[in-house]
Amino acid sequence: MSDRKDSVFLAIAAQLSHLGTCDRAQVGAVLVRDGRCISWGYNGAPPGLPHCSENEHGWQFHKHVDAAVEEFGCRNATHAEANALAYAARQGISTDGCTLFVTVSPCDTCSRLLIAAGIVRVVWIEEYRDHAGLNLLAEAGVELL
Repeated sequence: MSDRKDSVFLAIAAQLSHLGTCDRAQVGAVLVRDGRCISWGYNGAPPGLPHCSENEHGWQFHKHVDAAVEEFGCRNATHAEANALAYAARQGISTDGCTLFVTVSPCDTCSRLLIAAGIVRVVWIEEYRDHAGLNLLAEAGVELL
């Protein structure tokens, strides 16, 4: 795929990130096969469940909510990559051989899902603070850009 097309798909992921419902991070992802978007996602609460702003990022029953969110992050939102994969699965759309375009490089959990789903290439705008996900993808032979 050309650099020009890559930049267009990254721009689509960036626009999708604005739909995210977690105020800690706005991340968008789009799955592409043969030059076509087949699925997309953004970070936020699972359908029908409270948004992060409504339940303190999943820490509402913790004594020190602010400290928990700061140290451990959000445990409420589903990541953009996982949402894109889940939607494809629900619709019966194969992700084998796809490229993922995402605004922030995947975490280790999402990277495991991407490998299992047959993603062959990942392109991102910004690197996630923990490189464990990128290390897993590289170990699995996924092309990284």
